[in-house]
Amino acid sequence: MNELVRDVDVPADWDRRGLPGWCYHSDALLELEKEHVFRTHWQIACHVSDVPETGCYVTLDIVGERILVLRDKAGVVRAFNNVCRHRGSRLVTDEAGQCRGALVCPFHGWVYNLDGTLRGPSRPDSFPPLDKHEFGLSGIETEVWLGFVFIRIKPGPQASVAEILKPFEAEFLHYQSADMVPTNGFWGHESPVNWKSVRDVDNEGYHVAMAHPALQDLYGSSYYDEPFVNGVCRSFATYNPHAGRRWSVRQYRAIAPEAGHLPADLRRAWIYYGLFPNNVIAVTPETVQFYQEFPITRGRTQLRGAIYRYRDEGRAQRLARYLAARIDRDTMAEDVQLTVWSNEAMTSRAFAGFYLSDLEYGVRTHHDHLRAVLPVMTLDEAPAEERMAEVNARMSNCT
Repeated sequence: MNELVRDVDVPADWDRRGLPGWCYHSDALLELEKEHVFRTHWQIACHVSDVPETGCYVTLDIVGERILVLRDKAGVVRAFNNVCRHRGSRLVTDEAGQCRGALVCPFHGWVYNLDGTLRGPSRPDSFPPLDKHEFGLSGIETEVWLGFVFIRIKPGPQASVAEILKPFEAEFLHYQSADMVPTNGFWGHESPVNWKSVRDVDNEGYHVAMAHPALQDLYGSSYYDEPFVNGVCRSFATYNPHAGRRWSVRQYRAIAPEAGHLPADLRRAWIYYGLFPNNVIAVTPETVQFYQEFPITRGRTQLRGAIYRYRDEGRAQRLARYLAARIDRDTMAEDVQLTVWSNEAMTSRAFAGFYLSDLEYGVRTHHDHLRAVLPVMTLDEAPAEERMAEVNARMSNCT
């Protein structure tokens, strides 16, 4: 077994094929993914420090749903559909902000309390009596795990976030993430690929040596992936002994202070924790960040994330965080190009499909998770678009 795959018993006869190419360019499959993959699985919305005070809010639009996360008067972080119960207007339009004690719809002036209950419509005499709960905002399941706010749009197959991420909790606690604060808000950009092409690249480190010179310089010889098991995975690396051939890596290694708040085995580590289907929490000695991707169309994907720092960050930590962000920025640009090339091949007759290395077992296990949710993905040939949901339902009932 290659040393870059650890603690994994890869079967000698495991199927090296990934998802068939048709899964990357089907509109009907995308609708099933939105419903059964994205709406029913946990998503990172923000960090508690993004909504630090009463009335502070964050919004995000994902897979056709408008989400509002806010802190109410009791200090509880809640999530709602960002939809007025009157005519469906957005209640707030900014990505983040703060409201004064209530949410006021900009369309007709309906007012909602911060706990989501209806305070009252404008011109109440033009309506029959309205129950404040029945006509309150539609709530969304919310869970806070070590500072990160997770939402689930619909009930789904996953357990609580705490149960899913339990294998990594003890290690992650060392980073004191619940007490961190934001850096530059949320970042985001659109990429012209299917969302799975983004995840395929991110789920394996086989390409690091060739495609990411800065990461290879920093930690390439020590990097290893662990596959998706019960919805989670982990990738781990520590600095190379002689890292520093590239400017950003050399400066980072020279400036980064000894992370005395961490155990010895984590003081020079970069770690990536994956949560199915599309969330990653990444840690370095200086920062904690999250990133994720959401489908817009079958060939357009929205990437989103944010970086958090220690509240009492010193100058050396700040400079190291800046340099780590430079390395990440270059790596992301390199990955975007790889996803474009890979995604293009999915419609080519010249591409016969994936044939995966042992180092890409993370890709295969992520695909296995997708197949478990949508068994239609096990088919080598695509069903007719108009029959996609029917075929998947029939296959689901047979499993």
